[in-house]
Amino acid sequence: MWLGYFEQFPDYLTQGESLSNLEENLRDLYRDLTIGEIPGIRSIAELAVE
Repeated sequence: MWLGYFEQFPDYLTQGESLSNLEENLRDLYRDLTIGEIPGIRSIAELAVE
């Protein structure tokens, strides 16, 4: 079993039976996260203060 997530979206995990299956699931998850399919998404971002 493989587990994966994106650093920008650490609250959202996915898994796969193989590495290639995990990669496919990560692509699907990223698409859902970036097109607004999942409501109330928490993400991490960097802020530069000068």
